[in-house]
Amino acid sequence: QVQLVESGGGLVQPGGSLRLSCEASGSVLSAVTMAWYRQVPGKGRDLVASITRDGREDYAEHVRGRFTISRDNAKKTLLLRMNNLKPEDTAVYYCNANPPIFSWGQGTQVTVSS
Repeated sequence: QVQLVESGGGLVQPGGSLRLSCEASGSVLSAVTMAWYRQVPGKGRDLVASITRDGREDYAEHVRGRFTISRDNAKKTLLLRMNNLKPEDTAVYYCNANPPIFSWGQGTQVTVSS
């Protein structure tokens, strides 16, 4: 069973940056399109960014130009670089395939506040 472990979240001021990491067990990272999702209390998970096996990236409109998704297949790691963070980016961030076919990890909390 694939295990996904997210890390790198925290408290940051508006305009700040964070880098999230997702470690995946096995070799699934290189085999499927991977993505980052986020969830706020009371709502479902929303797709934030995705990256295909050959490296094509796609972003939700509200993060395009601020977030960058990347993958290191050798290290079995998915990354999300987030710049110019806004309070509305506050959420729990998760990684999974796109569509999400693996069990969800625990996520990592990102809080953007002054």
